[in-house]
Amino acid sequence: MTAVQPGGLSRRGLLAASGAGAAAAGGLSAAMMLTPGHAGATPEQAADSPAERRYDFRGEHQAGITTPAQDRMHFAAFDMDPRASREDLVALLQDWTSAAERMTDGRGAGSLGPLSGPYDAPPDDTGEAIDLPPAGLTITFGFGSSLFGGEGSGKDRFGLAARRPAALERLPHFPGDNLRQQLSDGDLCIQACSDDPQVAVHAVRNLTRIAMGRAHLRWSQLGFGRTSSTSDAQSTPRNLFGFKDGTMGLRGEETDAIDEHVWVSSGADPLAEWMTGGSYLVARKIAMRIEPWDRSSLREQERVVGRTKAEGAPLSGGTEFSQPDFAVKGRGGQPMVALDSHVGIAHPSHNDGVRLLRRGYNYVDGNDEMGRLAAGLFFIAFVTDPRTHYIPMQTKMSRDDLMQEYVQHVGSGLFAVPPGAQGDRYVGRGLFA
Repeated sequence: MTAVQPGGLSRRGLLAASGAGAAAAGGLSAAMMLTPGHAGATPEQAADSPAERRYDFRGEHQAGITTPAQDRMHFAAFDMDPRASREDLVALLQDWTSAAERMTDGRGAGSLGPLSGPYDAPPDDTGEAIDLPPAGLTITFGFGSSLFGGEGSGKDRFGLAARRPAALERLPHFPGDNLRQQLSDGDLCIQACSDDPQVAVHAVRNLTRIAMGRAHLRWSQLGFGRTSSTSDAQSTPRNLFGFKDGTMGLRGEETDAIDEHVWVSSGADPLAEWMTGGSYLVARKIAMRIEPWDRSSLREQERVVGRTKAEGAPLSGGTEFSQPDFAVKGRGGQPMVALDSHVGIAHPSHNDGVRLLRRGYNYVDGNDEMGRLAAGLFFIAFVTDPRTHYIPMQTKMSRDDLMQEYVQHVGSGLFAVPPGAQGDRYVGRGLFA
């Protein structure tokens, strides 16, 4: 047999090679069979369609942060096995890096691929994405505070306690939280985003399989219909309440603002210089009370949000991207945009100017035991420091936001996202240097 490695083919290339081989053995040249899909292509070169879009896994920053938000997401949190060593953790990150680089390139998770390797052994890729293109897959990794020891136990399992970032503490319990431990925290996290849901699921499934014996899945969440825009080229989507969401969020094109509000700068934390170029990922599962919302009047809905449902313009006037004017008075001398509306509470002018880069998604988990829709928003934001950019804002929102009557936070997590893997390094290498 030749040295052809199906794992080196793009998924579409593998399907083509398999079919053609059955029809006419030898009809394909070895050169054609060995050509990886989109190898060396930049995102722009491969961006003729969302399905063919490909983002490089390696770079100064991890992909999946300022990358234009894809349509689907699979988020997963993991716990390290109690018996795992520091060497096991490093080996896992190395294996995850290799697999992630391959999958974002449109190839199988392993070097052999789903249809090759020893016939009596499990394939090194699960195969459900064989005929699917890269679909803009990005895979982003993060570290939870429990990975660094402490959390009440004081046990430094991996010798990382001295390198714990000061900003990486478990998020506080906010007023109104009804958190479920099985939907919160974790030693590690993976955010896989794609324009094809099966590609995102394939990525998390294979990374979970690779982790077997070293880490196990703690909780996960599927998301659809992005609820934010991370590029000026994207229109503002609507959430399950029917309103445009994330109008004021940061866009990737705002490079100066991204540097200020998203990336961790050198010198920001002397104990965690390894985080330079990284960010902090806030994950919150927010259950939405769909049925009460659907029974409320349009006037009430717009008063709660502070924007029109049609265009998303502030109630003080203008268009979607007009700044709300909190001084404009309406009926009874009350502000047209209430200060305790969602817009009023979250606006940067009322939060010391801080801004978030949001990458949230809608979710529907079927229905609950009362027959109500189990649905909501899986909120994800990237910030330079959660102590200044998320905790103060969320404290106010959970206490005073009119929206609180219609939502409840049921899951929570904070993760340190290291900078991108460059050269031949694995993701998170700086933490172990």
